[in-house]
Amino acid sequence: MPWRKARFKDSEVLARCDEQGRLAAQGGRVEIRYRATDKRSYNASLGNLVPVGDGEILPDDACAEAEPAPARGTQGGARGGSMSKAQKSEASGANKPLPDNAIVAYTDGACSGNPGPAGVGVVIIDGKQRRELSEYLGTATNNIAELTAIELAVRAAPSDRPICVHTDSQYAIGVLTKGWKAKANQELIAGLRELLKGRHVEIVYVPGHAGVLLNERADVLAVQAVQQRKSTPWQSWG
Repeated sequence: MPWRKARFKDSEVLARCDEQGRLAAQGGRVEIRYRATDKRSYNASLGNLVPVGDGEILPDDACAEAEPAPARGTQGGARGGSMSKAQKSEASGANKPLPDNAIVAYTDGACSGNPGPAGVGVVIIDGKQRRELSEYLGTATNNIAELTAIELAVRAAPSDRPICVHTDSQYAIGVLTKGWKAKANQELIAGLRELLKGRHVEIVYVPGHAGVLLNERADVLAVQAVQQRKSTPWQSWG
């Protein structure tokens, strides 16, 4: 099966396609490689992939033979392999002890085109209770979707409770916790920064598409919103 160039979130990848250049999905996911020489293959949600370039179709042997990347927990790499020192430092926040009454959230954004139809997914764990949200945003960018997902998670938590929000967006972490200068989405970022003031909110990195179950679930909810072009309100269990 041939390959073509596509954008996956902030990366340009090689994605499986058919002879006409259409992305080839199985179970809603497309095999991708970050580099033609990668020895591991990965699967990305179809809703998170956007074809780019001049539509050139590459032969099957354009990429080296590869084994599927193993599923990993929060210590796995963002691409299913070894994490860089920076990624390990970010992910280590997920292992910090949390207060007994802390709420845990996993958030993700999806965008079909950048900008394009966008959606967010949020999973919240509060003791034995679990809540999920899938929300369609209309036309937006992937960064807007990632930020909006975090905002929805924080707003869903009581203001007097600590919350630990997991995201696979380095951009969101940068503009919200590291003082990165916002060149775009300034109003949204300013509002989020104001929302976080005076609250016990930790935003930590979790590697995307690395087998972290609740992160994967948030991704499914975000893609579902894009594909169905509709929102599903908060659903609760437990």
